[in-house]
Amino acid sequence: MKFEEAINNKLFKTISNCADEIGLDCYVIGGFVRDYFLKRESKDIDIVVVGSGIEMAKLVSKELKNTSNVKIFKTYGTAMLKYSNYEIEFVGARKESYSHNSRNPQVSEGTLEDDIKRRDFTINSLAISLNKKNYGKLIDLHNGLEDIKSKVIITPLNPQITFNDDPLRMLRAIRFASNLDFNINKDLLDVISNLNSRINIITKERIVEEINRILLSPKPSYGFSLLEKTGLLKIILPEISALKGIDEIEGQTHKDNFYHTLEVVDNISKETDNLWLRWAALLHDIGKVPTKKFKPKIGWTFHGHEFEGSKMVYRIFKGLKMPLNDKMKYVQKIVLMSSRPIVLAQENVTDSAIRRLIFDAGESVDDLITLCEADITTKNKERFKKYRQNFKIVRNKIIEVEERDNIRNFQPPINGKEIMETFDLKPCKSIGEIKEAIKEAILEGDIKNDYNAAYKLMLEEGKKLGLIANEKR
Repeated sequence: MKFEEAINNKLFKTISNCADEIGLDCYVIGGFVRDYFLKRESKDIDIVVVGSGIEMAKLVSKELKNTSNVKIFKTYGTAMLKYSNYEIEFVGARKESYSHNSRNPQVSEGTLEDDIKRRDFTINSLAISLNKKNYGKLIDLHNGLEDIKSKVIITPLNPQITFNDDPLRMLRAIRFASNLDFNINKDLLDVISNLNSRINIITKERIVEEINRILLSPKPSYGFSLLEKTGLLKIILPEISALKGIDEIEGQTHKDNFYHTLEVVDNISKETDNLWLRWAALLHDIGKVPTKKFKPKIGWTFHGHEFEGSKMVYRIFKGLKMPLNDKMKYVQKIVLMSSRPIVLAQENVTDSAIRRLIFDAGESVDDLITLCEADITTKNKERFKKYRQNFKIVRNKIIEVEERDNIRNFQPPINGKEIMETFDLKPCKSIGEIKEAIKEAILEGDIKNDYNAAYKLMLEEGKKLGLIANEKR
């Protein structure tokens, strides 16, 4: 397909007409062009104008009869508008200069060449002309097309300058490599390793944005291996980096929990795009470092690592300025319960144990089992097959018990208010004791999860406590 065909639609034709109308050179540049050559769909379009990007955006919006207002960012000389399914950003061609303590550049007007030079990687430096005189012409000043074909990440300028000016580009290099399955050569990785401490000037929010994108890669282990290799992981997520290594005492060793974790993340990424479940996979073993102990005749133990890990999740999210909301609590719950299904899968699972698992996990129970299945990293084919079959049994048992007992998102058939009214009680300890007895009886399977059975038990438990019920029935 020729470039003209790739951009032969109303949007680009309108931009072309507007560019010629106001006499400005105009180009589509960056990710949209890169993704065209990679045969990837892209809905984000960057337009560089040698002149005023804001003026161009206003005219294009008017010509498209765009109902949404143009968003203008005067500080950066940019404007953004939405059209159809596209988000288009217009910016005047510029050159940049940086201070050592900030990734925010001083910006001045520049040429197309200046604008291309400031791009992070050669694969993002390709531009296509939109002016009628050379509509569809490719401008490739830094062999970006060849680098796309060779699947390599290279900076247009000296990488020492590129990464020192904007250290976020170190993470972006690894993110692009991970997302696109591209290579970063040793020289570039060495520069990142030497400059890794510069990442500390980047806001936590921007760092997390890149980590999330790496986690959402088809094979996240590639990106995290590069983060570890360059020393960035130890700065950003030291709890993950600390998992690396194997200790030996009296000839006994344990597995390398870092590489095990990466394998689990890759496994779960084949099953789900749920970012927060991938986070849970990444963090599921972090508690093994502080709980690791060696016991003669037993070997290495990690008792309570799930509980310790769930506490560490909060500290990690807070440290990275991630939202301390339901997503964080979800990750905490999955980490805390990450071994529960494993224990159930190793024995003849009872209905009672399944009911308690469903009760504790709630809506997360299916995701929890998915993590446990991803956690099977044994290379022994027979053992692998056995473990998978065991979890299949647990899954089927969950469906069977849930259909019968309706435990998920459990709400007690009898609430505290009814207990108070039945026994003419004010708030007291006895109410909680009766509620707990009803819950335990349901989870143990001693009574059905319905009102009549719970009401009967409430009367029995009240009698044990010396309470007298009103004549209700």
